[in-house]
Amino acid sequence: MTPQRSIEFECARRGVSAVVAGCVGLVEGDDGDAELIMALGGPASGRMLCGSSRADLHWLRVWGMRGLLWAWDDSTAAAAAAQAALTDDAWRVREMAAKVVAKRSIGDAMPALVLLQVDPVVRVQAAADRAIRILARANA
Repeated sequence: MTPQRSIEFECARRGVSAVVAGCVGLVEGDDGDAELIMALGGPASGRMLCGSSRADLHWLRVWGMRGLLWAWDDSTAAAAAAQAALTDDAWRVREMAAKVVAKRSIGDAMPALVLLQVDPVVRVQAAADRAIRILARANA
C-alpha cells in the first residue's frame, strides 16, 4: 500500500482531524501512537516501535510531515508544525516540510523557505525552490 493510500485509510478509520492531530504530535516529538506510526511509516516503522536508537527518531517527524501531505484540516496547529519543521535538525524533515508548505499553500512560511535555498543539503534546497515557485504562483 502506498503511503497516500495508507494515510487515506487511516483518515477513513479514525477521522481526518484525529490523523492530523497525530501527525502534528509526531512532528512535535510525541511517539505514543503505534497504530498511526505503522500507518505512516509502513513496514519500516516496526524498528521504531521496538526501541530504535535516538538517532533514528527523526523518522517519526518525517512520517508526521508525510502524513500532513495527505491529511489536512486547516488547523493552525498543522500549519504551525509544518512551519516549525522547516528548521528541524534533520534534513529529511526539512525537505518534507517544504513539500507540505507547498502543497498546503502556507504563504507565511516564505521567509523560512528563502533560508532553505542555501541549506547544506541539495534535496532541501530543491524542495524549498519548488515551494517558493508554487507559493509565488498562488499569490500572483
